[in-house]
Amino acid sequence: MATATAHAPRTALPGFLGFLRRPAVGKLVLLAVAAAVLVPLADSRWASGSWPGALTVDLTEPLGRASTWIIDNRDSHPLFLYFFGHVSNAVVLAVRAVYLVLLAAGWAGVTAAAALVAWRVAGVRLALGTAAAVLTCGLLGMWVPTMQTLALMVVAVLASVALGALLGLAAGLSDRTYRALRPVLDTMQVLPAFAYLLPVVLVFGIGVPAAVLATVVYAAPPMARLTALGLRGADAGVMEAVESLGTTARQRLFTARLPLARKELLLGLNQTIMMALSMAVIASVIGAGGLGDRVYQALASVDVGAALAAGIPIVLLAVVLDRVTGAAGSAEAGSEGTGSRWTGRTGRTGWVLAAVAALAVAVAGRLAGRLDWPETWIVNIAEPVNRAVDWMTDHLYSGVPYVGGTADWAAHFTTGVLNPVRDGLQWLPWWAVLLIVAALAWLIGTWRTALTAVLAMAAIGVLGVWQPSLDTLSQVLAAVAVTLVLGFGTAVAAARSERCERLLRPVLDVFQTMPQFVYLIPVVALFGVGRAPAVAAAVVYALPAVVRITTQGLRNVDPAAMESSRSMGATGWQQLRQVQLPLARPALLLAVNQGVVLVLAVVIIGGLVGGGALGYDVVFGLAQGDLATGLVAGAAIVCLGLMLDRVTQPTRRRTKKGA
Repeated sequence: MATATAHAPRTALPGFLGFLRRPAVGKLVLLAVAAAVLVPLADSRWASGSWPGALTVDLTEPLGRASTWIIDNRDSHPLFLYFFGHVSNAVVLAVRAVYLVLLAAGWAGVTAAAALVAWRVAGVRLALGTAAAVLTCGLLGMWVPTMQTLALMVVAVLASVALGALLGLAAGLSDRTYRALRPVLDTMQVLPAFAYLLPVVLVFGIGVPAAVLATVVYAAPPMARLTALGLRGADAGVMEAVESLGTTARQRLFTARLPLARKELLLGLNQTIMMALSMAVIASVIGAGGLGDRVYQALASVDVGAALAAGIPIVLLAVVLDRVTGAAGSAEAGSEGTGSRWTGRTGRTGWVLAAVAALAVAVAGRLAGRLDWPETWIVNIAEPVNRAVDWMTDHLYSGVPYVGGTADWAAHFTTGVLNPVRDGLQWLPWWAVLLIVAALAWLIGTWRTALTAVLAMAAIGVLGVWQPSLDTLSQVLAAVAVTLVLGFGTAVAAARSERCERLLRPVLDVFQTMPQFVYLIPVVALFGVGRAPAVAAAVVYALPAVVRITTQGLRNVDPAAMESSRSMGATGWQQLRQVQLPLARPALLLAVNQGVVLVLAVVIIGGLVGGGALGYDVVFGLAQGDLATGLVAGAAIVCLGLMLDRVTQPTRRRTKKGA
């Protein structure tokens, strides 16, 4: 007995040392040692609790002076008169010209043109769907607002594609430019849409120019990123073969690099169109007009029926544009020979015939005096929808036996989840929050990842918005938790059942193409206003991406591993828990990362429906023209997004070749 006792410590010591040698444990030990030294120093100097005022920089005065200077000189300074003024006039003229062309074509001409383009790109089925979508916009009484949004979209997309392609071209051909542009594009991707509106409103005022330019700035980054990706990923063997023929750099660009990057370029066009539509709708708050303005005015008066009547055309536009541009990319990728839909002799002839047919329909409509959509063909859905909402308010909003109601659920979620999470985060000492961020980021990445996350979180405190940022963080964490529970559960069902995936696919397609603004309509109808509706909209917006990524990751698990586990008698649950989930870990982490980024985007827009915190500050700064409040909140959102991205996105160490 004594011998066994004497040998026990010798056996336990190597196991304990092996435990300490684990990378995660080593990181936590080093962080604990650093905290033991730094925390007492920080506590003695600045005390615990909220972010210390001594470490805060007040930007109100300099930003206020900048805002005042812009407003005072907007009508007299040469920069505004001879540069921004000409840009504004050019935008107004371009949008007006496109709008007049659409009105001159009439509803029949526009419908025929849209259907013929869809037919040439993807065939009869999509052409019929496109025609039905365009006609539905008229049936809902939204023909003129739809044409206003479409005119703004055409100008904004053309400018976004031109700007993004030029930036992507520079980044794709120059490593130095690529390194310089990458952090700028990262920041623009995280910055919420509302934060783009305030600076352009100060420079251009309320109206179409500000809306178009904000849309261009918001929608250009995807085109730039994907253009650079396509050019930098060109096949090295093909490029060497072309170079060996003695071609110049310009010839190599036009004959090899751009054709090889065609798929990425068309994907960039697709993403730019979708982001431009989303931003064009949001820009309605600064005078963009169109469908977004109808939704915004209806939400302001809590008129769910009118908001839905304007929201349906937005969704239809998004779905049609997504399908047509996606089909264009597939057609380009698979086109061969002279019979291509795009470049061959048959393709050119088809496009000419389609253009002639659309023109003939437009002329016929003009001669018949049928340019405007007939009022007798309008179907008013606002009244029945509002009656349904009133019935829901009376019967489902509260007081439902046993289960309560939607308002009760929102109240319970606010008091039971949102308030405790927010109060807990705000109760933590500022240095404890930084330590938690550092630990999470270091465990999932490298020390550089942890340093970036900590600096981003510290910058929020320096900006003086520590408490509102933690409030926004609590909403993001709650929304992400709900999204992941629903998303992972749905994805597991879709991955294990082909029928379930087929049923979910059209629903996810519609949800994924809907602009962010539209998600506020159903949640206001169901839950009223407050933080819970903002979280609900964020969950619905982020859910499709999480489900798709997780389903794909689970389906791509090595079939040999699945067959091996099945041959050993593993049950379906055991296969999922011990094989699929561990092997699909990269996809799961990517789903978490994308869920966080998408949730943050909509939680901020939730400021329009009572979400509060940073979202409210951005909306307030925009409404009042308060550059300090709006830009500081926008910068804090960027820092919060950067921190969350680093905490949820794994980073591998760089290893030397041959290591």
